[in-house]
Amino acid sequence: MTDLAQRNGKVALRAALFAAAMLALAFASVPLYRIFCQVTGFGGTPMRVVAAPDKVIAGSVGVRFDANIQPSLPWKFVPVQSTVRVQPGARTTVFYEATNYSARTTTGQATFNVTPEQAGPYFSKIECFCFTEQTLKPGESVRMPIVFFVDPKIRDDESTKHIDEITLSYTFYPTGN
Repeated sequence: MTDLAQRNGKVALRAALFAAAMLALAFASVPLYRIFCQVTGFGGTPMRVVAAPDKVIAGSVGVRFDANIQPSLPWKFVPVQSTVRVQPGARTTVFYEATNYSARTTTGQATFNVTPEQAGPYFSKIECFCFTEQTLKPGESVRMPIVFFVDPKIRDDESTKHIDEITLSYTFYPTGN
């Protein structure tokens, strides 16, 4: 084999490895981005935590709850309360209700976000139905809890200290299961 053929073979192998790496990165980008958003609160994604802080500060922040369904999921999905006022640092529990209007068992997964986006890193969930898929039998209705708090540090950040209302929005999508 000539020297030129060997070099061409090495270039072809490197190009193929690069193409395979880019393909793998394309498939991994969605879960990696989701993890990044959950860890950092980027893009209005609420933080997931295990406990509320010990510190509760004076004043309050309004939290508005929004519910949406992707049209192919035959459910009704609504918040039990449309708004609450919470003290930053206080652990709060609210509920959403979902009803399956179809004649078959269906499964859905909720995606969520917080607006304004700057509030995302300060909105933390301890428990949420959105962490797992939800399966409802025909005609079944369920009450699904969310346990959350607004981090008191929201009042220390120049970009968030004047925020008076946060909107927590969910959209349920059908899953293949």
